[in-house]
Order: sequence, then C-alpha cells, then structure tokens
Amino acid sequence: MPFYYTGLYRFYHDRTRTNFIIINYEIRGVTYTPFLGLFYSHDSLFNLHAYSDANYGGCKLNRKSTSGTCQFLGTSLVSWFSKKQNSVALSTTEAEYVEAGSCCAQVLWLKKQLCDFGISISNVCIKCDNTSAINLSRNPVQHSKSKHIEIRHHFLRDHVEKGDIFLEYIDPLNQVTDIFTKPLDNERFCTLRRELGMQNPS
Repeated sequence: MPFYYTGLYRFYHDRTRTNFIIINYEIRGVTYTPFLGLFYSHDSLFNLHAYSDANYGGCKLNRKSTSGTCQFLGTSLVSWFSKKQNSVALSTTEAEYVEAGSCCAQVLWLKKQLCDFGISISNVCIKCDNTSAINLSRNPVQHSKSKHIEIRHHFLRDHVEKGDIFLEYIDPLNQVTDIFTKPLDNERFCTLRRELGMQNPS
C-alpha cells in the first residue's frame, strides 16, 4: 500500500486527466480493503529480522529508485516504509546497497527500543535479493565500481563488521518488500499481503 500512496501523493498536485484516472484507480483499490488489518500473535517469538529491496530506476519521471523495507519481530510485522531514494543510483547494486543501509538504521533503532524493555538481540538478519550488494557489505576493499557511492552509505558495512547485522540472500520470489517498491499483478499482491500478516478478522 505505501507504494501506491506514494504514487498517489506524487500526482495529487498535477491534476491532468491521466493523473486523475490514476488517482481514482488507486483510491478505488483502497476502498476494497477496509476490514484488513495486521494480526499479532501472543506466542510469536522475539527474533528480529528484516527484508530490504529497491526498484532500480523505478520512477519514470526522474529515474530515482524506490526503496522498501519491513521489519518483523517473529512473525509479526512491526515496521515498514516505502520511499523514493534521494539520488539517482548508477546501478542496481548501488540502489540495493543504499536501501540495505536504510534498513540497517531502522533495525538498530528497533534493537535499542527492545533493549529498553530488557530484550537483547544481536546479529540481526537483513534479507536482500542482490548478491552484489551483499558482497559489497562484507568486503572493505574500495572497488572502482563502488567508489562513487557516498561514504555515509558505508554505514552498513561498518555494522556488518561489528556483528550488529548480517545480510542474507533471499530468492526474489520470496522477497515480501516487492509490495512496497513496484506495481504487482493481483495474485502476487494478495500473496505478499498475506505474508505481511494482513488478515480479515471476519
């Protein structure tokens, strides 16, 4: 849903006929899901893990990538966001690496919140579907293909070295954050929505 809301907001101030049709289509999609909500189980485990993904060059207007991430505590979704990246990425690897860094920051914040409740979690898994981004996070050597990436994004590599988080490869078909980054067909959308834990209580 955040992916669609982002698109909706983007077109809100540019009220051409085409954009008006897009806005109506997206609002109609929301009206069909008034009873869906997140289900939190009382016996869910307290293992924190996250999913990170980016749609490279997804915005057709300025070619910026769309980032999406979600964090789970056991089987319960506790945090998520979808956002257009601030700068144009030169490769899929860069887009995924930048997004994994944003996900890492959110994971560290959640770890701190849990620590305040007396729950200590170390070495959190972030699942990513780009092997180049995973290798870049593990390798401290600056390559010619990564030297253009801003220093602040290497925050991810620093926390991998410290053992705060680690990146693990996940098959793109099992990547639940696709729902936050790209348009999907109805079947795939409903499948990922279920995997996020959204249910109809009736």
